[in-house]
Amino acid sequence: METEIRFYYSNSSKKNVIKYLNKFKELKFIGRFYECTNQYNHPMKEYDFYTKRIDGRFRVRKTIGEKESKCMITWKRRLNNKKELIHNEEEIEVSINPNEYDNLCLLLENVLHLNLVESYERYRNVFCNEDVEIVVDEYPFGLCIEIENKSKVKVAKSVILEWLKLLNLDINDAYKLSWDDKYSELCKEQNKKVESNVRFDKDMPKVLNEFIMNK
Repeated sequence: METEIRFYYSNSSKKNVIKYLNKFKELKFIGRFYECTNQYNHPMKEYDFYTKRIDGRFRVRKTIGEKESKCMITWKRRLNNKKELIHNEEEIEVSINPNEYDNLCLLLENVLHLNLVESYERYRNVFCNEDVEIVVDEYPFGLCIEIENKSKVKVAKSVILEWLKLLNLDINDAYKLSWDDKYSELCKEQNKKVESNVRFDKDMPKVLNEFIMNK
């Protein structure tokens, strides 16, 4: 299970966000990575991952960095705390050889007949220490700051609250749902077509609020 919170800002805020996080000596910058993620659904309606009963995401993610690349199969499901801004999620991860990514997709789509629902690309900037991981995700439509507990000894929620205070972020500004919910909301607000493949070279809606440094 993971405990996390996320905030959205405009892509033009990236420079300020990275500069701000680099000021915290408690955090180590791991690097910037390109990620491409495919999200699949079960072919049988009774196991539809997108229903309110299940509310999960089955994903295959390829990550490419300067020094290393990886590929993961992940299952992520929101637990019954959707009204909470700090939320717990069930998460199961399996790592595979990134060279086997194409064969894995063929097996999922042509043998198991999972339905490819949507895919997206982003760049992920990672800051962390033994207690917390803070990532800055550059989506085609906006920037997301995600704070996730990594401590094995501290209370997860207390770690999140501690770093909200350190970063001077208001918990009431957090976004409760996932990236695809945010993307769909923006498309509706800005009269954009909802794309199943969210890419940097497509016509995307934009998060407009700017990140303001407070330290």
